[in-house]
Amino acid sequence: MSQRTTEQGGGVNPLRDPQDRRLPRIPEPCALVIFGVTGDLARKKLLPAVYDLANRGLLPPGFVVLGFARRDWGDGDFESSAYEAARKHARTPWRDEVWARLAGNIKFVGGSFDDDAAFDRLAQTLDDLRASHGIHGNAAFYFSIPPAAFPVVLKQLARTGMADNDKSGGWRRVVVEKPFGKDLESAKELNDLVDDVFTREDVFRIDHYLGKETVQNIMALRFANNLFEPLWNSKYVDSVQITMAEDVGIGTRAGFYDSAGAARDVLQNHLLQLLALVAMEEPTSFDASEIRAEKLKVLKAIKLPRDPHLDTVRGQYLAGWVAGERAVGYHEEEGVPADSTTETYVAVKLAIQNRRWAEVPFYIRAGKRLPRRVTEVAIMFKKAPHLPFNATDMEMLGNNQLVIRVQPDEGVVLKFGSKVPGTTMEVRDIAMDFQYGEAFTESSPEAYERLVLDVLIGDRTLFPDAAEVEQSWQVVDPLEDAWRGTKPEPYRAGEWGPRASDEMLARDGRAWRRA
Repeated sequence: MSQRTTEQGGGVNPLRDPQDRRLPRIPEPCALVIFGVTGDLARKKLLPAVYDLANRGLLPPGFVVLGFARRDWGDGDFESSAYEAARKHARTPWRDEVWARLAGNIKFVGGSFDDDAAFDRLAQTLDDLRASHGIHGNAAFYFSIPPAAFPVVLKQLARTGMADNDKSGGWRRVVVEKPFGKDLESAKELNDLVDDVFTREDVFRIDHYLGKETVQNIMALRFANNLFEPLWNSKYVDSVQITMAEDVGIGTRAGFYDSAGAARDVLQNHLLQLLALVAMEEPTSFDASEIRAEKLKVLKAIKLPRDPHLDTVRGQYLAGWVAGERAVGYHEEEGVPADSTTETYVAVKLAIQNRRWAEVPFYIRAGKRLPRRVTEVAIMFKKAPHLPFNATDMEMLGNNQLVIRVQPDEGVVLKFGSKVPGTTMEVRDIAMDFQYGEAFTESSPEAYERLVLDVLIGDRTLFPDAAEVEQSWQVVDPLEDAWRGTKPEPYRAGEWGPRASDEMLARDGRAWRRA
């Protein structure tokens, strides 16, 4: 859809510049169909995001949420459930009048994914919305369901013609959550199936990390300022560290997590996307295709470790203490086999084979049951080539650092050396700290707010395409092959991962940044 404002009469506002993103982007009348609407993702993220968008005035009057799940519910039952979910998890202040407007636009169709009659009812419901809500065939289908169910639902959408733009008379889009496949082969099969059912431009592969303000700020930080980009290369950068630490365990996700592990769960998608944004070249414009092209170049240039046994580490947490509370070990988690060798921690040393990043190591780590929750990107700069100070005056001085905090406490930290007040020339690190919550009066929207809105508008900038997904698997699959038959290194809950992870950096004369 064009980003020009459409008036009720169908005309285009002549006073609006299509490129002006300062004005609110509001979708055409449309429906959001959520499969698996009773699951955690829908209750904690999607339904609250819908309310928050409505509260901010970013949804059209003709907007319907259509839930699909295996429940014997009517519209009123679903509306009550959606009300509880939105009220509990909404980011913006609760306003009854906003919900009252939404409540009349909440519909439900019950059935299983292999139930032809249920999908026929769903198709009929969407057709009925043309007259009742002025929705002229526009619908987005959100797959808040296990990946194994994707093919069944896609085939149902194809059978009923609900995925067909021409038959519907409007646009039909599909949103699929990660993980997109479990390896390169399954990802290609799923890509082929999705692209066969929907047109390629109507497929939105969601990675919610790309919806976070601080992740998008990586591009603003680099390309809107002349301060950092001249230093953003191997001449000045010593190394890059990307950390995604969680203080929680696997919760109720044992069924999925034990078959995936940390590498498939977050390295293949979240962390490689962060790496691509940090390392990419400047795009010619912020068009979705231009950004994707630059990210894909980075992913293709990734050089895997020569020796995976030295430059990768897998870990699995044992019982311990996190934030003063006792935490069970991975094998004691509900649903986890006693002999599981699935990793809950992964650390990898990667390189990028291009002129900008030659000889700069990228250290990536992710883990569960670590001391605290934090996701950050740290650019570690080289030390000055000549220091005219006495060695004893420099003991507290480390590398200059630019740290982008993705979550929590979103912001940017710049660490550099400064003289300590006093009669001697003692130099040590200090930090300049920018925090979103203090610098801006408006709080950052949830990632799903931005991404759901982009789907309804048709803006694919923040969504990886099939080529990016497949190239990411080309990085992870060889690592999985190298790890096959090995056991993960143990670490206690509340520690920063296995000792081998620290040793991996120590061999290079480096250490993990204290996150």
